[in-house]
Amino acid sequence: MPSDQQARAQAAAITPGRRSAEVDAGSPAERVRALFGGHRLSPGQRRIAQFLIDHLTEAAFLSITELAERVGVSQPSVTRFAASLGFSGYPALREALQPIALSAVAGAPDEGEERDGNELQSAVDAEIENLAALRRVFADPGAILDVGRELARSVPLTVLGLRISVALAEYFAYAARRIHPDVRVVTRGGSVAYDALLQAREAGGSWVLAFAMPRHANETLAVLRAARSAGLRVALVTDLTLGPLVDEADAVFTAGTGSRLVFDSYAAPGVVSAALLQAMADADPERTQTRLEKYEQAAEQHDFFLDD
Repeated sequence: MPSDQQARAQAAAITPGRRSAEVDAGSPAERVRALFGGHRLSPGQRRIAQFLIDHLTEAAFLSITELAERVGVSQPSVTRFAASLGFSGYPALREALQPIALSAVAGAPDEGEERDGNELQSAVDAEIENLAALRRVFADPGAILDVGRELARSVPLTVLGLRISVALAEYFAYAARRIHPDVRVVTRGGSVAYDALLQAREAGGSWVLAFAMPRHANETLAVLRAARSAGLRVALVTDLTLGPLVDEADAVFTAGTGSRLVFDSYAAPGVVSAALLQAMADADPERTQTRLEKYEQAAEQHDFFLDD
């Protein structure tokens, strides 16, 4: 009889090609980020993009002179930014932003309206919003399925997480070892990380799955660059939409972190991790079932778990 985990692996298989009607929905900020998706931006252009995201309802109605002054860049820089996104100029970009800004104003709570609850409940509310945003992203599971397939094929598979991101990397690697024959975890930067990347590439590995949560470490960026220089492709799970870490990745899964308490919480990144594991399991169901069966046999033989 299949174990509970084997049954879950089968029942939770992601349906490829199934596209939810929610795929085109999203918060105003997400819709603005979608305008920037797939474009490599210079540091100055990233500053403009971040300003537009952070101050959408105001920025969408600024003149090019006002926007340049607010961001601290030149007017030609704003024009080049708009052109890099495929617009004929800044007026066309502003025209695209204004309906999104108006929808943000229309959807804002009435002035003075507050949610009931204490600080802990507010932290939970923030995580619920992060998960709701992620649910909209998952309306189209294609990206998760594609990357899961590539991670399943990469033998060995390297999983990277430095500093506070170690916990996410360890969780993913622990689970991935149940369904993948060779998973290697890198939790230290510098030459130790470089050695691990080179060894993985020489052994036939093709992908690195990296986790980068705030505060984002310079050493994480250095390791991602080393991975790419070694010929490895990078899938990144992060809270970022723009920036140098994103620029170094071949695939990016953005998931918000909870920042209402003294230390961040990671409900949405945890769900992204579980979704990638499911996609890996789906990519090679025969290998998945065989490995899970062997694990269950070992667990029973050595009495790993309590009988709950």
